[in-house]
Amino acid sequence: MSALSFSAIARGNLAVVTGAASGIGLAAARAFAARGMRIAMVDRPGHALDAAAAAIDGAVGYGVDVADAAAMHALARQIGPVAVLMNNAGIGQGGDVFAEADAWRRIIDVNLMGVLNGVQSFASAMVDGDAPGLVINTGSKQGITQPPGNTAYNVSKAGVKALTEGLAHSLRERTGERVTAHLLIPGFTHTGMTSPRPEKPAGAWTPDQVVALMLERLARGDFYILCPDGETTPEQDARRIAWAAADVTANRPALSRWHPDYTAEFARYMEEDA
Repeated sequence: MSALSFSAIARGNLAVVTGAASGIGLAAARAFAARGMRIAMVDRPGHALDAAAAAIDGAVGYGVDVADAAAMHALARQIGPVAVLMNNAGIGQGGDVFAEADAWRRIIDVNLMGVLNGVQSFASAMVDGDAPGLVINTGSKQGITQPPGNTAYNVSKAGVKALTEGLAHSLRERTGERVTAHLLIPGFTHTGMTSPRPEKPAGAWTPDQVVALMLERLARGDFYILCPDGETTPEQDARRIAWAAADVTANRPALSRWHPDYTAEFARYMEEDA
């Protein structure tokens, strides 16, 4: 990517951020506003959104459920062309494959379909225009390495990864480097979704740290913005992801990292890097 699409982050341009009332979304809204952008902050209606928007110059809050495609399309018509779209809204409670279907449906509706609704509501106008644009979708390492426990969440974020990869290709085919897509992959980050405690765990990054790295990597042109944290180094992330991919090519059991027959082998594999 050239500097063309990154120039969308400019004074006076409009950024749409979903899940903007707290966590990474709020940190991103503040960072974009600090660069002189106007901000459309999208989240569930309520005090948290109202207070967050009131505290940021140039921000307006919009109480919209990202899972509601019609409402997202209406919002796009209301606010007009945008330069930066950050599909960040997400929830974390889904469960394993035997969890209730309603819990699965809600997490897929928000985490995956919410991203698709954002893209389909706003990105077409970005493509049809002539200005630089950025689309940033928030994924998760769990969508890549698939740790057992919350399969619904893993599936939703794996879908975001695949969606964003396909979007990047489509945008490149249609706009060259004018409008680009990027996958933000946070590490252990202290947000309301990951921890109910007000105190940040020692190993967690803050949302501000995630957004600072995101902006640095966007300026560099990275598609995959893989964030470390206080517990996991970039090298450890790389080896875990490579191991997960090799389950397919080596024909190991599914999720072999957590399989009792492969526990010792995985531990030795990780120690090789250390």
